Amino acid sequence: MQNELLWLAMLLANFFLIILAYKLFGKWGLIMWIPISVIVANIQVIQTIELFGMVATLGNIVYASSFLVTDILSENYGKQEAKKAVWIGFFSLISMTLLMNLALVFNPLEGDEFALITHEATGTIFKLMPRIAIASMAAYLFSQRHDVWAFHFWRKRFSSDNQLWLRNNLSTMVSQLIDSVVFVLIAFYGVYEAAVLFEIFITTYFLKWIVAASDTPFVYWGKRIFRKGNYWMD
Repeated sequence: MQNELLWLAMLLANFFLIILAYKLFGKWGLIMWIPISVIVANIQVIQTIELFGMVATLGNIVYASSFLVTDILSENYGKQEAKKAVWIGFFSLISMTLLMNLALVFNPLEGDEFALITHEATGTIFKLMPRIAIASMAAYLFSQRHDVWAFHFWRKRFSSDNQLWLRNNLSTMVSQLIDSVVFVLIAFYGVYEAAVLFEIFITTYFLKWIVAASDTPFVYWGKRIFRKGNYWMD
């Protein structure tokens, strides 16, 4: 049960950090979270744990929290600002992959055991696996672009503040589905049998679905912050 409690604690930590960033820095605090979530998720994903009786990887929470950010941006600032945040995230993902793999080309200091251990550990986290990298980038771009489009699609049909939860969940849950399908198919199709692929997909989507279902109160909180407009660092 310890992992489950820690996972829930991490879930709340991500949401509260997003709200804190918004309260501190306004719109740019939200945009700042997108590259944070992309980079941290790609580091945490190497950790495999047991969660709710399933095998899972970390990184699902912080990555899924980026959808909360784009929904708050869409609601408060419009489609263009949300799309800008998506492209910033995509650029940060490419930049991180390129720069860290360039760093791995360097030879560690000879005779320095710590430098060798550090180099190998860094390679474990950041070494480019082309298929995984392409899967991650494609899943991010397709799902995030859909989330921005879908949020505004549903906003035209459910426009009242009382229906904010509906457009938030309709856009995010489908976007999470797209993300899981694209990533699993590109990364693992032909590597695992269909039954294993389906299990990976179900596990991945189930955890992201929990994150999506849990973020609604924070979308409303973001709306309230926007209306008051008293950002701490203004």
